[in-house]
Amino acid sequence: MISIQTLGPLRISFNGKDLPLPKSRKTRALLGYLALSGAPQRRDRLCELFWDVPDDPRGALRWSLSKLRPMLNIEEERLTADRERVQIDSTRYTVDFHSVRAWADSDEAPVADLEEAWELANHVLMEDCEIPNQSDYTVWLEQQRNELARLRIRLARRLATLPDANTESAERWAERWLMDAPFDPDAALYAVSAKRRLGRQREAMALAESLELAFTEASITPPDWSHDPKPDAPAMQPAALPDLAPAPRQIVRFLQTDDDTSLAWASTGDAANPPLVKAANWLSHLELDWEAPIWSPLFRQLSRTHNFIRYDERGCGLSDWDVPEISFESFVNDLELVVDAAGLDRFPLLGISQGAAVSIEYAARHPDRVSHLILFGGYSAGWRHHASEEEVREREAVMVLTETGWGRPNPAYRQIFSRSFMPDATPEELEWFDEFQRRTTSPANAVRFLEAFADLDVRHRLTDVKAPTLVLHSRGDLRIPMSSGRELASQIPNAEFTGLNSSNHLLIGREPASAEFIAAVTGFLKAH
Repeated sequence: MISIQTLGPLRISFNGKDLPLPKSRKTRALLGYLALSGAPQRRDRLCELFWDVPDDPRGALRWSLSKLRPMLNIEEERLTADRERVQIDSTRYTVDFHSVRAWADSDEAPVADLEEAWELANHVLMEDCEIPNQSDYTVWLEQQRNELARLRIRLARRLATLPDANTESAERWAERWLMDAPFDPDAALYAVSAKRRLGRQREAMALAESLELAFTEASITPPDWSHDPKPDAPAMQPAALPDLAPAPRQIVRFLQTDDDTSLAWASTGDAANPPLVKAANWLSHLELDWEAPIWSPLFRQLSRTHNFIRYDERGCGLSDWDVPEISFESFVNDLELVVDAAGLDRFPLLGISQGAAVSIEYAARHPDRVSHLILFGGYSAGWRHHASEEEVREREAVMVLTETGWGRPNPAYRQIFSRSFMPDATPEELEWFDEFQRRTTSPANAVRFLEAFADLDVRHRLTDVKAPTLVLHSRGDLRIPMSSGRELASQIPNAEFTGLNSSNHLLIGREPASAEFIAAVTGFLKAH
C-alpha cells in the first residue's frame, strides 16, 4: 500500500519504506493536490493552478507526471492520465488528512484514536509545498489548512467534553480547543472551569479576566463564568462550529536580498487599517506562529486594528535557512528591505527581544519613517559586552547544549533554555515550545543566532532615536532582566516605561500580562 503524509512535510512511503520525493516543489505540490482531491482533475485546471503561461504549463505538467509515475505506480497502476484528465486512484493509497477527517466524523472512535488524530492535525498541511506566486493554488491550500484547523477544533472539543474524562485531561484539551477557537464561549468556559475543578482558582480568575477583556473588545458576549459544566455532563453539540475569523487572513510574499537570501514576509488585517511593523526576532514562523501559545493571541489582537506586517528572519521560519550571513547588520538590512517591499513610508515599529536592538538601529537611521517605536523585552548590548567570566562560561555552555539539544525533549536543555524564556509555562506549553524550536530553525543556525545576539550593541544609538517610544518589560523576566528595559527607557529621549506583571520573556497568551501588553500598545499609539 502507498501511504501519503500531507500533515507536516510531504512524504510518501511504500510498505512502510519512505520513497525519495522529486526536488521540484511544484511537483510535490501537485502530488499533494491530487492525493487530497482523490478525484479526476482536468489537465487545463492543473496547468492554471501550478504554472504561469510563459512556463509552457502543459509541458511542465507532463514533466512533473513523469517524475511521479515511477514512484506511485510501484507494482500496480495508481496514477493515470489521458489527454483530458489526471487522477490517483483513491482506493489504492492512504492519506493522513483523510484519516483525521474520518476519526473526527466517527461517533464511536476510541479516545486514543481521537488523541492521535489531534496530534496529526497539529501540523501544517503540506508544510513544504507553498507556491506563493500561484494565487489560485494558494487559495486552495489556505482553504485546506482552514479545514484542518476546524477538524482540530472538533477533536479537541470532543476530548474536552467527554463525560468520563479526568480533570487534568479535560483541562489540557480545553486549552487546546481554546487555542484554536479563542472567541468560542464554550471553549472559554470549559478552560476556566477545568482550572477551577483542579483547585487553581487564581489561574482560573486570571484567565477569565483576560478572556472577558478579549470578548468585550471583540463585541462578543462572554460566557457566564459562574456556570460550571460538570465533568459528567454530556458534550455540548452546537448547531455549527465557530468561525475561524479571529485568525485573520494572511498574505505571505517573498523577497530576495543582496546576498541571494529569500525572506518571507506577511501582512494580516485590513490593508486600509494603519500599519504596524514588527521587526523579526528569533523563534518565528509565519504560519506556525498562529498555533503558538506565545504569539498567536497577541498577533490576532494587533491584526484586528492594524495592517500588521511581520517577517521571518533569515535562517528561520519560511525564510531561507541556508544563508551566508547571520549578523546584526544583516538583520537591520532585512528590515529595510521588508518595509520597502510593503510600500510603507511612515509606520509604527515593534521590536521584541533582540528585535528591539534592530528596531532602535533602524529608527536611528530612518527617523523620518518611524512614527512610533515600541520595545518589549529588549536590551541595548549583548552579553559579551558586560558578562563576567562566570557568565561567559555559562552562556557558552548553553550554546554547546543548544547544538545538541535543540528541538529535542531533553529535560536538561529545557530546564536551562526553555524555562528561562517561559518559567510559568505548563508542561504542555514547554512540549509545544520544544517542537516549535525544531520546526523554526536548525541546531546550527540556533547557535549562529545566539552568537550574533551576544555581540550586538546599540548603546551609542539610543540618543539618536527621535520617535515617541514605549518600552515594556516583564518584571520577573529571567532571560533579560527588567533593568535592561529601564536602561533603554532612561537613555532614549522622552521614552515611556511600562512594567508587566509576568515572569515570562515570551508572553503566554493566556496570562493577564498579554492583555496588559495590548492595552499599553494601543493606548500609546492613540495618545501620540
